Amino acid sequence: MEFTIGGRLEVRIAPADVGKRVSVRRVTENGPQGAKFTDTVGVLTSWDHGVLSVTTRGGESVRIAESSLAAGKVVPSAPARRRGPAASFEELARVCARAWPPVESEPLGGWLLRAAGGFTRRANSVLPLGDPGVPLDAALARVRQWYAERELPAYIQTATGAEGTQEELCAALEEHGWRREVTAEVRIAALARIGDLAAEVSRVRLDRAPDEAWLSRYQRVGAPGPEVTAVLGGGPSVWFATVPGAEDEAPAAIGRCVVDGRWAGFMAVEVAPEHRRRGLATAVMTALARQATDEGASAAWLQVEADNEGARALYDGMGFAPHHRYHHFRPA
Repeated sequence: MEFTIGGRLEVRIAPADVGKRVSVRRVTENGPQGAKFTDTVGVLTSWDHGVLSVTTRGGESVRIAESSLAAGKVVPSAPARRRGPAASFEELARVCARAWPPVESEPLGGWLLRAAGGFTRRANSVLPLGDPGVPLDAALARVRQWYAERELPAYIQTATGAEGTQEELCAALEEHGWRREVTAEVRIAALARIGDLAAEVSRVRLDRAPDEAWLSRYQRVGAPGPEVTAVLGGGPSVWFATVPGAEDEAPAAIGRCVVDGRWAGFMAVEVAPEHRRRGLATAVMTALARQATDEGASAAWLQVEADNEGARALYDGMGFAPHHRYHHFRPA
């Protein structure tokens, strides 16, 4: 990370750069051996009363005293993508939302309030893809009221780490007392690479709706209510994959795919513990990818929680690369 001009560190950012992506170096310690520094890269979300706030790609808000700055500069708004299809944040956010639709929704300006009886945060959170049309205080009060009327916790889903994402909104929510509870990555890949994997797909059965066996393997619910099947069955073109288990047993593996134009989204890929490390997750995704390709899709996406190392390793091998991260904020 280069900050110097003619051997000197320089601070080349100012309060007017709020909203831009910056790289800053600050002094963390001055000792006999000299100064120690820490570097931070992210979006400059505020600069008030001698304190800067930088929201990183991972959604963390870092507060930095102006007096500790050793260097700083504006950097490109988003790093270059080395692999995967081209996609804007807004396009991908809308595709992801259509693949996991709520049971009911209500617009608030450019925000969409979504509910599905509490089944998953994705279907029970605000999707803020524009201006709410009212001051933020009023918007947050309306969000809290709307979810309280449904006896649900209030969540707002935000994104960081790509051009056009919502670092400033993340910082504003934190200032209003909202806190991140969950962070996940949205990853993208070329669909053909997944469909071309040498996987044994002959055991994979594809259906248009989840049957009782499929739901018995799905780990996110106990006894599924109507909102579960409504969300799972929603989307432009939905497919459910099943690898049968032994007689009278739950399936060995399952998966779900939603085809939406050029995009194929993969969700609910689960393998029974006793059947893991046998290539079943790969077989499920390969079978779904081939079906999506037959419907004209060419790009793939999925969401994986940041701490799921096993899934991240699997998806790395399939060619999935991070596009952005999303977060769920809830009032503290």
